[in-house]
Amino acid sequence: MLKKTLAGLCAALLTLPVLADPLQLALNWKAEPQFGGFYAAQVRGFYRQNQLDVNVVEGGSGTPTIQMLAAGKVNYAIVAGDELVISRSRGAGDVVALFATFQTSPQAIMTHAERGFKSIDEVMKSDGVLLWQAGLPYAQFFAKKYAPLTVKTAPYLGGIGNFQGDPQLSQQCFLSSEPLTAARAGLKTNTFLIANSGYNPYTTVLVTTRSHLQKNPDEVRKLVAAVRSGWEDYLRDPAPTNRKMAELNKAMDARTFSESAQAQAALIKTADIKRLGEMSAARWQTLIGQLTDLKIIRSPVAAQQVFVDM
Repeated sequence: MLKKTLAGLCAALLTLPVLADPLQLALNWKAEPQFGGFYAAQVRGFYRQNQLDVNVVEGGSGTPTIQMLAAGKVNYAIVAGDELVISRSRGAGDVVALFATFQTSPQAIMTHAERGFKSIDEVMKSDGVLLWQAGLPYAQFFAKKYAPLTVKTAPYLGGIGNFQGDPQLSQQCFLSSEPLTAARAGLKTNTFLIANSGYNPYTTVLVTTRSHLQKNPDEVRKLVAAVRSGWEDYLRDPAPTNRKMAELNKAMDARTFSESAQAQAALIKTADIKRLGEMSAARWQTLIGQLTDLKIIRSPVAAQQVFVDM
């Protein structure tokens, strides 16, 4: 009887998925809804179903995920599309995009509703003050597109503290973040997506090095499949994963997790894509052309070099 039990146990163990060595996935910010699908793949077991053991590593302000990836400290990382192109043009690692979470960039400009602005064009030609990080690529794009700027600009230091106290101020934001905070503070705002002005890089992009892809094609394919399943699950029902992320990020309450997930959904699953995370050479080439035109990059790269269709 004991022999039969042991034999049955051994047989059962042999049917369990064999996990590869733990993989490190570095985020460029805290555990928030913009990374919901990556955490959902963990919470719902999609990594494990694909025989992967993935450690999702929280980031923070200025986390150098591309440098971490190039140095071999992590296997995968999250970056912005323009960050990837700039890095490649400067020879900082042969990084390649695998999955683009946001088809429409969540970067935006938030204004006080009482100003009555109807578009970013009006904000740029106003007599107010715009708080932003002037070094960001989209800021340089705007500085050229709307030159000469009428609006005065000043550094954005985070949060909505300055914005809240001065109706003449506008500021940069993420559609799924600062506008929600402002609403909770009783402010009426209008928010305009940067993408509507013509600058729309893929955002929250999963990347690895091309050498890692070439050495581990099956692993990469499985990871992308797990991430896609994670995002499908998160868009369907973010609550279970939000609870897990809330354990890691205690600065965000349950209501904000829920509202943020809802606000970003339409930017992730857009009408023009067939599969979550998919990318096109045309979109990448447009971005490369814009960065070249702005002289942010001096050596253009071919769109086919910066992404793979998974």
